[in-house]
Amino acid sequence: MSGEYNLCIIKPNKSAFSETFIQAHIDGLAGNKKVLYGGAFPVYDHQDKTLIRSKLGLLSYLIQKKIFKRENIGVRTRALIDYLTAQKIDVVFAEYGMVGASVTEACRLAKVPLIIHFHGADVFHRETVARYRELYQKAFAYGSAFIAVSAEMAEALKQMGAPADKVYNASCGVNTREFPLLDISASQKNFLFVGRFVEKKSPASLVKAFKIVVNKYPDAKLWMVGRGPLFNDTKKLIAQEGLENNIILPGVLKPAEIRELMKTMRAFVQHSVTAADGDKEGTPLTVLEASASGLPVVSTRHSGIKEAVIEGVTGLLVNEYDITGMAEKMMTLAASLELAVKFGKAGHEHMVNNYDINLRIALLDDVIQNSIV
Repeated sequence: MSGEYNLCIIKPNKSAFSETFIQAHIDGLAGNKKVLYGGAFPVYDHQDKTLIRSKLGLLSYLIQKKIFKRENIGVRTRALIDYLTAQKIDVVFAEYGMVGASVTEACRLAKVPLIIHFHGADVFHRETVARYRELYQKAFAYGSAFIAVSAEMAEALKQMGAPADKVYNASCGVNTREFPLLDISASQKNFLFVGRFVEKKSPASLVKAFKIVVNKYPDAKLWMVGRGPLFNDTKKLIAQEGLENNIILPGVLKPAEIRELMKTMRAFVQHSVTAADGDKEGTPLTVLEASASGLPVVSTRHSGIKEAVIEGVTGLLVNEYDITGMAEKMMTLAASLELAVKFGKAGHEHMVNNYDINLRIALLDDVIQNSIV
């Protein structure tokens, strides 16, 4: 059946630099693909045209959404049903729980199987889960499969009501060809973080831990790549700690620039935590990319990181907010280039054997094809 079916992928954003895992699905999955987007419920079709064709229908939709704040908008649901029918869609693959829950009714009425790929906040962010609780239950009742990106998330989905036999643990994968094993045997005491400056990545914890590292190793340096709501606060903290010469903030870099930067690094570091609102990571793609490149990882025992990093084999882990412990683990690698190389090589093998994008795509292809009656 491979490639002989029509697959509709529905995603919230037209494009987002941090959602390379969704693009990997679009590029790699089998089937004749059509991609819809435009929020929790798709507004635009694969030609960037609105799903609601008539001006009157669009006006009705906007009034109900913007003024009356309605979740269930009939004209919108009918437009999606018409699209799925006209395009002879065999299966819908929804990126994020909110999207899957929102399109469940249209899929049910169009008699199209639905697979929902959850990623993080859609399972752990308390306000989001509360808002979509009723729609999630309908999705769990109708959907053919529910993809989690960590064992912890898979268990949370089951606790929320997803049928256990329809929940799959399949973290996002990494293209190990794009991130080949690097030779870090001559690396200086350089550490790398790549990610958004948000609460669940706790950039302040990383800065405080690195202050301890610098006290022992004044030549140590940390690159914190990315931006986000906590960027300015992090910059102020770096200044307060007197670390302007040790911590570099290059902003957002292109993937090729990050790969180039990795060549000079001793290790990848990330202090992921559970945010106050309950939000957690899924399995951070940056951790997978760093591991594939042969960088040992120092991180926290958090969500999918616990599976991606084999403690004491491919990296070192600490409990959330254990700043002293984080510093000690970084200093362990600062002190031993040999250990860093050993962990890095083991991490590369772990990624090739368990997290390669082709393995993930093959699993998702099987799940999709098994859902088509």
